[in-house]
Amino acid sequence: MEQFLIQGGKPLRGEIKVGGAKNAAFPIIAASILTKEDCVIENVPRIEDAFRLLEILEAMGASVEWLEERTVKLNTKNLNPGNIDKKRVARFRGSVLLLGPLLARFGKVIMPMPGGDIIGARPIDTHLDAFSQLGVEVKIGRQGYTLETPKNFAAREVILNEFSVTATENLLLFAALRPEKILVKTADQDYQIQELIKFLKKMGVGIKVSGLHVLLIQGKKSLQGARIRLIADPIEAGTFIVMAAATKGNVVVKNVAVQYLELFLKKLKDFGIPLEIEKDQVTVLPWASLKIDKIQSFIYPGIHSDLQSALGVLATQAKGSTLLHDPLYEGRLKYLEELNKMGAEIYIADPHRAIINGPTRLFGADLGTFDLRGGAAMIIAALIAQGKSTINNIYQVDRGYERIEERLQKLGANIKRVTI
Repeated sequence: MEQFLIQGGKPLRGEIKVGGAKNAAFPIIAASILTKEDCVIENVPRIEDAFRLLEILEAMGASVEWLEERTVKLNTKNLNPGNIDKKRVARFRGSVLLLGPLLARFGKVIMPMPGGDIIGARPIDTHLDAFSQLGVEVKIGRQGYTLETPKNFAAREVILNEFSVTATENLLLFAALRPEKILVKTADQDYQIQELIKFLKKMGVGIKVSGLHVLLIQGKKSLQGARIRLIADPIEAGTFIVMAAATKGNVVVKNVAVQYLELFLKKLKDFGIPLEIEKDQVTVLPWASLKIDKIQSFIYPGIHSDLQSALGVLATQAKGSTLLHDPLYEGRLKYLEELNKMGAEIYIADPHRAIINGPTRLFGADLGTFDLRGGAAMIIAALIAQGKSTINNIYQVDRGYERIEERLQKLGANIKRVTI
């Protein structure tokens, strides 16, 4: 068991560089299943979730070779889906992205229910419904899910029940090895989808954005290996930007994928935070007055739900009342209970909405971490609080942020990792 010990009250100052995109890494790693040739992925974040997915592939017989610290070469020609590590899959939400490529390559896949963050009901009903629309036979039992491709491929159009990032990715991965043209409607188009499309095109797949949230996929029976460099993580960038703003710091955040954060950055400016935005970096300057009326997360190009937790902490320092609304996940607001322990004045109206009154002075406390982004929010809260805070269950943070305490120490943060 490890904890973060944080002595708050110091503005962050200096420069910090954003790493590779966690949520883009998962589907691209999964795409290596679609070919028997080598795939090389650069700028892979050295985080726990990435390691877990690679371990699942290795257990099935894939070759995983680190060419450099953040460059990995994958070869899945000897993959055996019968050796899938069910325990790891059951603990790791990202494993849901194995459904599409395994089904496409082997025609049948048996998987337990994937685990992951406790941020509300996140069943894979949308995935299963989408595959069913294509004629895939889906059986659900106590051991998990069994999916089998039909001999006669009937339907070639799918309408997703919701704007699901992972369901869109699974359909792209499945359709990549199908010779038929498949049309996917209500498709999500966030950064990880766009990066997966780039990679699949390099492998030989034909993909067109043929309408509003519509993807037309022309797969092939055989795909070639490919190489890609992951973009910088928009969520990590946004986290560091809010972290700097919350502490009234002066921080240059480098390697920022600005194109995926346009609304987020505009809103921060509207709130009163001085930002200097360049091609691939954002400088955060101390603010004089902070006013936030509403924070609402939504599908791309809206504000990412993954950044809502960080913004909720920032709202405790804003003047007046802030409405916080996350329509996507009903469990995302659990971290607000921890903020109230620190002295915040927050009223949770329902699982999707809360009112945050501010500004309030936060005080150090013993804090829990329920999920990855909630863990990042706890770090931000501890950095602006008076006194010492202890953050538990920091494995959740390690799942998505590489050595975050070492990087924040370089900005002057009083944070350290301790083993208990």
